[in-house]
Amino acid sequence: MPPWQAAPQPAEPGSEINQLARAAVTGDEDALTRLLAAVNPLVMRYCRARLGGYRAGLQGPEDVAQEVCLALCAALPRFRFGTTPFMAFVYAIASNKVSDAFRAARRDLSTPADELPESIDDRSGPEALALDGDGVRHISHLLDRLPEAHREILMLRLALQLSAEETAQVVGMSPGAVRVAQHRALTKLRQWIGER
Repeated sequence: MPPWQAAPQPAEPGSEINQLARAAVTGDEDALTRLLAAVNPLVMRYCRARLGGYRAGLQGPEDVAQEVCLALCAALPRFRFGTTPFMAFVYAIASNKVSDAFRAARRDLSTPADELPESIDDRSGPEALALDGDGVRHISHLLDRLPEAHREILMLRLALQLSAEETAQVVGMSPGAVRVAQHRALTKLRQWIGER
């Protein structure tokens, strides 16, 4: 069964995350600890989906997820219930932190190495790496051509396997509009792939 047809994982198991968030906003440190423990796996999935299998500069998905949790702690007192769903608030912070990681990676032109090699490197050479990376770059380029809203909907629906209703809460659209946007984005991607 394709991932977009699989039963979605609930973004907010019951209302536990919302209850923990309400308590954490009032200064309950135990609730904050439990809230971060509940939100962290969702944030990790989001960061892994957005960053893919590579590091953005010196930051990997785990690093970005940690920054999201730190930013969430700092922003939590400013969150107002009833204006935005709590997980939409979290995913907005995560989206900004992923964008920050990509911007930082573009500025960093260094090539980090843990240590100097002492023997011949028998891993795949530059040609094999270039061929492997070509498909990933092509897909990434096609996704970059989509409007930001369509990319975000595809990420939430396909990579994070959120339902249309859950995605609608995160992006502030109706579930029907989410389904239409997803269909249009996938149709456009198929068209571009066919043109290649």
